[in-house]
Order: sequence, then C-alpha cells, then structure tokens
Amino acid sequence: MIRVLLADDQSLVRAGFRALLDAQPDIEVAGEASDGEEAVRLVRELGPDVVLMDIRMPVLDGLAATRRITDDERLSDVKVVMLTTFELDEYVFEAIRSGASGFLVKDTEPEELLRAVRAVVEGDALLSPGVTRRLIAEFAARSKEPATADALARLTEREREVMALVGIGLSNEEIARRLVVSPLTAKTHVSRTMVKLGARDRAQLVVLAYESGLVRPGWLG
Repeated sequence: MIRVLLADDQSLVRAGFRALLDAQPDIEVAGEASDGEEAVRLVRELGPDVVLMDIRMPVLDGLAATRRITDDERLSDVKVVMLTTFELDEYVFEAIRSGASGFLVKDTEPEELLRAVRAVVEGDALLSPGVTRRLIAEFAARSKEPATADALARLTEREREVMALVGIGLSNEEIARRLVVSPLTAKTHVSRTMVKLGARDRAQLVVLAYESGLVRPGWLG
C-alpha cells in the first residue's frame, strides 16, 4: 500500500485528491496538511511514501518544507512531488534541486496523477515529458555556472554517457535503445551512477548533469 500525504492550503483541492487516491486499491491518504509547517510535522509523524506538496502555502511554503524533509536523513525514503498552478512556475527547478522527485500541474489528468504517485515510489522521476525537459533546461541555464567536474571523475565512461542521457530526459527504455543494451542494464548503470554521486533520485541526477556541465541547456533529444 502506497501511503500519501496531501499538503495544500485549499481544502477543496485536498478533498478532490483524497477521493481519487483513496479509491485506488494500492493507495491510501495517510494525512492532510494545510501549510508547509504542518506538512513537515506530519511527514515526521506518519512517514508517508509520497508527499503531494503545493508550492504556495502559508506559514511555510512548499519549497522550504521540501528542503526540511529532504535534508532529514530519517526521511530519506519519502518522495516529494511538487504541485504547481502553472507549468512555468519559477520555483520548479529550485524545487527539484531541493530534493523533490518531480512536479505536476494541479489540473493534470487523474490517470497522470496516479501514474506519478506510483512512479516516484518505484524510484522514477517525473522528468520525461518534453515540456519538463524544456523547463529543466531553461532554469538550468539561469542557475549558477557549471560546478567543477571533479565529481564525474569517479564515473566510468559508460556511466557518464548514461548520466548525459538521463540529463536530456530519456527513460531507461530509451537509454537502452540508444546504447543497444537491455533496459535492466541501463537501469543498473543509472543506479550505480546515482550511488556514486550521492543523488537522492533520478531528478537529482538530472540536476547534477547540468551543474557539472556534462549536459548543456539545449541538448534535448
């Protein structure tokens, strides 16, 4: 059973999400929070698998709440999915840098929301759609200059290649086709790269790919 915490200051939004999620045989809503401070407290109390976190909330916004959750080693298994009103929310890239596993617009289709919840639990990031890749590239271009490539020195040549493909938004299956290997092999390379770089999840690996200079904005496949 996948346990989800809903964090949104609009009770109507929470009610809609709860009705959808609780109707699924493999998902249950563990709790609800109306502000970021309450969200952090409930995450610590309830230990959900996934938090659907609105960015704009009173007391403590979703971005700051996400940082508190992802900075707490005791909560390392909790996945945060940011909820935004607009696809081009200026905080999206910073949210992913803060440890969020992805983001969704609030008017997303119900099937997409359910897929997202299940995907992040499996360790996938919500970074596949083309609009998301463009968004990541846009905000990466505005972020700090590429960091030193020293962190990449611990990777093999194949792992760097795989990391670059993750950086442009390819799934494991797409990476496998590009490199003519099995999806399992591609997944193994991705997992080893994440471990070596200390990446929390696939979303963080994308950010590292940009920040290290391995991938440049505009290199979208």
